Amino acid sequence: MQHVTSRSGRSGLDRRSFLRAVAFTALAVPATTGLTACTSGYDDAPDPLRPLWLQAEEQAKLARQLATGSPERRDAVSVVADVRAAHAKALRAEVERLNRPVPEEGAAPEADQGGDVWASLAQARDDALGLLPGLPRHRAGLVGSVAAGCAAALELGQGPAPDEPSLDVTSVTELEDDTAEALQRALGAEHAAVWVYSLVRAFLDADYDGGIARGERAHLERRDECERLLTSAGRTPRPAEPAYVLADPVTDAASAARAVATAEADAATGWHGVLERTDEKTVRTFAAHCLVSAATRGVHWREAAELRPLVPPLPGRETTAD
Repeated sequence: MQHVTSRSGRSGLDRRSFLRAVAFTALAVPATTGLTACTSGYDDAPDPLRPLWLQAEEQAKLARQLATGSPERRDAVSVVADVRAAHAKALRAEVERLNRPVPEEGAAPEADQGGDVWASLAQARDDALGLLPGLPRHRAGLVGSVAAGCAAALELGQGPAPDEPSLDVTSVTELEDDTAEALQRALGAEHAAVWVYSLVRAFLDADYDGGIARGERAHLERRDECERLLTSAGRTPRPAEPAYVLADPVTDAASAARAVATAEADAATGWHGVLERTDEKTVRTFAAHCLVSAATRGVHWREAAELRPLVPPLPGRETTAD
């Protein structure tokens, strides 16, 4: 997000600006002299994102230190360092956006875990997911992407998968219009992903059969759950299109892998959009799980398609360069 600062280009205040400044100063003076408390003009409450920011910084440092040994280990841990450094930058920007006091000292959630970068990364993922229910919408989108980025990076080290949430989406009986529209868009991405997985079977050899089956099954489940959610809330799910137009036509194994990677990225974008347009906890939990799942599957397809970055730091939130 760009912050635009307007400047007049003049070195001093003119008479009108001076009078306006005096007027606002007068309005700011309390009318009652019995008040004993004063405020700084900032929200002085601890920012819940600050621990996540400090945790990301510490884990980026840890990963840099551990990026030694075999080339395979060095490359994987270096990716983790890049991902967590990007998280720290995005989280710090959001903390500072609210103009809260930002002391440099302070404890972060445990990052070392005995030097196990994968265990600490799994903890960071879980910390971010645990924070989601109480966040405002725009912050839920950011923190959901951070959790998804951690989960995706864990795929490089075969880290532990997050626990499957136990959800009854049919318990949601009402949706705000913007939430329903975001769910319809996510559903559209799921329809497209199912179609893409079916398409690429003819272009990929047997080594990919397991990945295709798992990915297709996951998107069918997401599709069905999303349709049930919309229906229970009195909305009519939009049907799938007969076919979808791909920006890069599938003609061989390489283009097939790129198509699947793109479908996973589109699904992540759709579910990130839901996070930014709902306060309903069941919907938010469902969307976060779908975002994480798409991001983790996407890593393997991006590797097969030789796309970079291998792990987009903020899945669903950013446009990545290939």
